[in-house]
Amino acid sequence: MKRVAVIGCPGSGKSTFARKLHEKTGLPLIHLDNIWWKPDRTHIAREAFDAALREILAKPAWIVDGNYSRTVETRIAACDTVIFLDFDEQTCMDGIVSRVGQARADMPWTEQTLDPELVALVKGFRAEQRPEILTLLKRYADREIRVFCTRDEAYAWLNGLKGMYV
Repeated sequence: MKRVAVIGCPGSGKSTFARKLHEKTGLPLIHLDNIWWKPDRTHIAREAFDAALREILAKPAWIVDGNYSRTVETRIAACDTVIFLDFDEQTCMDGIVSRVGQARADMPWTEQTLDPELVALVKGFRAEQRPEILTLLKRYADREIRVFCTRDEAYAWLNGLKGMYV
C-alpha cells in the first residue's frame, strides 16, 4: 500500500479517514479540495487542476482524498489501493452538517452555513455517482479494494494496520 485513493460521498469522512491513514502509514497526504479551491471560494482552472493531479499521481507514494467524480477513474488507475467509504445518505448528511463552523485542514475556508449544492450532491450520490464507482471497482479489480459501509468497519480496518509504510 503506497498509493491510496480515498473516495466516497461528500460528508462520508474521506478527509478525516485519509488523515488518520496518513498518521498510521506516513504516506504523503493530498486533499483535492485544497488543490481545486482557493480561499475566496473560487477555484483554479480545470486544466491547472488536472496538471496538478497528474503531478501528484506520478509520485511513488501518496494518499489522495476527494470526490471529484470526473477524476475518480484517473485516481483508481494510478493507485494500488482504493478505500471506498460507501456510507448511507443519512450518515453523509450528518457529516456535512457537523462540519459547518468547523475549521478543516482539507478546505481553505470554514463553512458558516450548509451549502445547498453540497446537500444536493449528497442526496444524489447513491443514484448518480455510486453506480459509476462500483463499475470502476470491477474494472480495476486488480487493485486492493476496501469498501466500508459504516464508520465502525472503516476504523476497525484502519486500527488493524501495522505500523509505518514509508
